[in-house]
Amino acid sequence: MTKVIIHGCNGKMGQVITGICKEDPDIEIVAGIDPYDDIVNTYPVYGDFYSCGAVADVVIDFSTAGAVDGVLEYCGKNRIPLVLCTTGLSEQQEDRVRDIAQKTAVLKSANMSLGINTLLELLQKAARVLAPAGFDIEIVEKHHNQKLDAPSGTALALADCMNEVLDETYAYQYDRSRQRKKRDKNEIGISAVRGGNIAGEHEVIFAGTDEVITFKHTANSKSIFARGAVEAAKFLNGRSAGLYDMADVIKGK
Repeated sequence: MTKVIIHGCNGKMGQVITGICKEDPDIEIVAGIDPYDDIVNTYPVYGDFYSCGAVADVVIDFSTAGAVDGVLEYCGKNRIPLVLCTTGLSEQQEDRVRDIAQKTAVLKSANMSLGINTLLELLQKAARVLAPAGFDIEIVEKHHNQKLDAPSGTALALADCMNEVLDETYAYQYDRSRQRKKRDKNEIGISAVRGGNIAGEHEVIFAGTDEVITFKHTANSKSIFARGAVEAAKFLNGRSAGLYDMADVIKGK
């Protein structure tokens, strides 16, 4: 049995995780952390970590970038493993994540779904072949109108995974409206669409001469991310300090 604290428990993702945990006999939510108390849960909810006395094996964070500092401090100080799902972190926060991973296990992923993490591997294979052959790379991501960060953390992860196998020689282009010039050969264009209740859609386009290859992942609900976070929490329970990702969960490392 893995006992967890949900940071951001009253948010949309927090509530989806709550529902999934109710049906999973191998995990138990012992407390939630959220400044808003307008939702009744079956577990106690505290406004911050300082007032929470619950003992947990793992913390799952689905909050906002502005609230991440609190969970990083708590998990680092108490050496509690952390599943960090919040995106849009600053460089300083990213540095803190790496520092805390030296004290406790931290699983950080821009996207918790099995499909996206399989896509990352496929894109690396495609980039190795197509980029040297002159194919341009573009990413288009779509999310609901309440999402705060743009581009999405997943879009950046897709770009990063390709850039990694291309020796980090590609720059990211987020907005073409400010410059009138031809597309640079060594760039990855990233466009963000916000509207309605789109759970998440990512499309990677390899555009060559007379042919186009497209990879696309569509999330039909938030539950795929929540289920991934729950599996990640169970995986992280008892792990040694270090920085993990969903690829480790998939491999059962």
